[in-house]
Amino acid sequence: MDKTYGSPQEAVADIGDGASLAVGGFGLCGNPMQLISALHDKGVSGLSVVSNNCGVDEWGLGILLADKRIAKMTSSYVGENKEFARQFLSGELEVELMPQGTLAEKLRAGGCGIPAFFTPAGVGTQVAEGGLPQKYNPDGSVAKASAPKETREINGTMVVLEESITTDFGLVHALKGDTHGNLIFDRSARNFNPLAAMAGRVTIAQVEELVQPGELDPDAIHLPGVYVQRIVAVGKDIEKRIEKRTVQPRESFEAQREKLEA
Repeated sequence: MDKTYGSPQEAVADIGDGASLAVGGFGLCGNPMQLISALHDKGVSGLSVVSNNCGVDEWGLGILLADKRIAKMTSSYVGENKEFARQFLSGELEVELMPQGTLAEKLRAGGCGIPAFFTPAGVGTQVAEGGLPQKYNPDGSVAKASAPKETREINGTMVVLEESITTDFGLVHALKGDTHGNLIFDRSARNFNPLAAMAGRVTIAQVEELVQPGELDPDAIHLPGVYVQRIVAVGKDIEKRIEKRTVQPRESFEAQREKLEA
């Protein structure tokens, strides 16, 4: 079963206005940037996107956000995108925030056919009690707030009922894949990419290296091809941005070393 497509443009050709997407990546690591760019160039709008975060200004999902292609964002972290904050506070964007582990499990459970689950995360907060702003009016008043969720005590622990997530499409990035859709992710790029792939009814994977069936070690495969419907090779020579550099400039490091040696 050959699932390969000739280009990112071909792979996203049937994604239309109003579609729901589960998008892999964590910060700027593991973003399916070529698929996002192809979708941006296609001009679709009114998207409902589920992803850990919304990229940054001018990169990742941020390029869709900047052109107001996203109507609703479901995330656990949004603090690096100024345009995101502006759209949310001005009433242009609906936002559903949730604990990071809850989001991860919502995607995984959706991919496994589990409709809902109980978790202690969020008990005693607006996550469970409702009232968390999801959309504002232009005047700053709350236009839509989260609804209360069912809670109960299980084995002495209070837990809240969370519904799982499935989406029309999943967009993910992987290091390697074969033509059957089996995928291997690279280190921290594994965060959220397998989960987004599981949640999408039609999942599209961009891979840096595409190989034939049998070339991947079965024990090394992170996600089986049953979760992937389309795969496209984008090559290894692609831009990968760093969200925040936390290392010192070499000159500063060498100066400190010379001071210690002296």
